Amino acid sequence: MLNLQRMTFFVAVVDSGSFTAAAAALGQTKAVVSFNIRQLENELGVTLLLRSTRRLTLTDAGTLFYQRGVELLNAAVNLQDEVRASHTGLSGELRITTTPEYGVQVVIPALAAFSQLHPALRIRHVASSHHADLISDRFDVAIRLGQLADSRYRAALLSQFAILPVAAPQWLATQPVTSLEMLAQTQWIIHERLTTPLRWQVCDASGNSETLEIKTAMRLSADSAQALMAFALAGCGVALLPEWLVRRALAEGRLVHVLPAYTFRQQGVYALYADAQHVPAKVRAFVDFLRARLD
Repeated sequence: MLNLQRMTFFVAVVDSGSFTAAAAALGQTKAVVSFNIRQLENELGVTLLLRSTRRLTLTDAGTLFYQRGVELLNAAVNLQDEVRASHTGLSGELRITTTPEYGVQVVIPALAAFSQLHPALRIRHVASSHHADLISDRFDVAIRLGQLADSRYRAALLSQFAILPVAAPQWLATQPVTSLEMLAQTQWIIHERLTTPLRWQVCDASGNSETLEIKTAMRLSADSAQALMAFALAGCGVALLPEWLVRRALAEGRLVHVLPAYTFRQQGVYALYADAQHVPAKVRAFVDFLRARLD
């Protein structure tokens, strides 16, 4: 029978990169950790780690065992949480990752309200423009925006939002944009994490679809919507940004909606979580809670 404690030791060694760091994290001695890893390898009949004086390297079997082991340990924790939740409400830890902008404006206020409903639940929010690996980075839920391409996880569509081409009024005063052709030729600020940042489908006021293909050479780019907005506010050109992010700047006249007669395809707000057989109660509860807030 597989020993979950030894699996926990093994995962800790891989995550921390050394026996010494794993021992400190687990509150054990290095000798105890080393003994358990050796016993685990003996029980499995395979080598999981190649050890040298400077580094640890996973074998192919070790890589597979680590990936499945993380899933199994998470499932064990989820089982504990669900059993406890059936009697005392949600508990344990809920780890959420979002982009910084959407996290501050939408997700963190939702988490604050959710935590009031479930005081025994610990909540950890991590803001990042980079897409985390939910399994290896131990996240329960990732909130992602745009057009979803990653099929490794379950995805729940929570809401949709408009994206708008915007620019500073002082910039438009010197470089007016009055047609789709001019918009294609003007200076754009590009979101570099998009798969096709230079080609978009737009609809005119009659609902006819057209292709906008940006033809100017890229001078400015960034990996976050907040940075694109800062460039636009500074008068650097046109940026394509979420309506929820630029709403206040538009109302205050610091940004202008360029060619409002044309609309871009709406983008989705998705909750991604591991494609496990049993979705943890805390994940189901938060996804449903956030969807209700966004309706």
